[in-house]
Amino acid sequence: MADPRDEPAPAEPGGAPWRLSLQAWIAIAIAAVLCAVVLTVWIRTTPPLAAPTPTATVAPTRTAAPAPTPTPTPTVFGYPANTTAYDVQTLPQVNVFTVLPALLVDDAPFGAFAGETVRATGIGAPVFADPAGAPVGYVPREFPYEGTTLPVVERQDNWVKVLLTGRQAVPSQGNPAQAAGWLRVQDVETAASDARVEVSISAHTIEIVRGADRQLVSTDFAWGTSETPTPLGRTFIMYTAVVPEFAYTRGHPIVYFGVQSPTLDGFGGADVAITAFHYHDDHSGPISNGCLRLDAAAIDTLAQLPLGTPIIVNP
Repeated sequence: MADPRDEPAPAEPGGAPWRLSLQAWIAIAIAAVLCAVVLTVWIRTTPPLAAPTPTATVAPTRTAAPAPTPTPTPTVFGYPANTTAYDVQTLPQVNVFTVLPALLVDDAPFGAFAGETVRATGIGAPVFADPAGAPVGYVPREFPYEGTTLPVVERQDNWVKVLLTGRQAVPSQGNPAQAAGWLRVQDVETAASDARVEVSISAHTIEIVRGADRQLVSTDFAWGTSETPTPLGRTFIMYTAVVPEFAYTRGHPIVYFGVQSPTLDGFGGADVAITAFHYHDDHSGPISNGCLRLDAAAIDTLAQLPLGTPIIVNP
């Protein structure tokens, strides 16, 4: 059995265990005081929190509509329009018999053609030597010897430059070369022209040219003498007709040019000296009065071409 003397004596009030508890409470109290002091100091030294800055509301950006692009004013190519009304019947008529000093002479006799022909509407179209000036004559829509379907040699927005029948002067008094003039686009109707006739006197060839295609019409023909030469440069088919009175044609057509002799004021009693393609039994070499004499097959082929077809006669 255990000896009662071995059990621990009960603690008495005021004994050692109570003293330890009191010390713990004192430590706790001191710690609490210190925490209070530190908290107080922190509160006093810490700046107050700033109030949150309100977020500004960004107004939506409105995209301005792009300004409309102005439509550019079209640039007029060539001379400005002339809308003046003219009584053409008060003007000199331009036809194969006309000698009019105010007419232009073609300034580019070996130049190109524009690939179209024009014909006057109404009674006729006024002809201008200078598009900035007044008309010098008019080309009729209808004329017994034609010359009213004209090849264009220069096209502008408001004007066309064309070859004309008639002369500025007879050879004995001035320049009888191929006549030209300006017409207003508003006064004419236009048609395409896809063929031209090219003559080479030195090469002895006559060809119909359509684009890249060249149709040989003749290698044996006659041309003018040195005193009555065939006019060189560009012209056109003015008129095509069978003239029974000219027996040398043997009933074949005559294809008249828009240009006349450079040396003859008139011919055969007439006051004109018109150059032409025509048939003749003698059709080789420099023997004519300026016309180009052909065999039957050649003249019949050329007679099929429309009026206004361009012709270029090269030396």
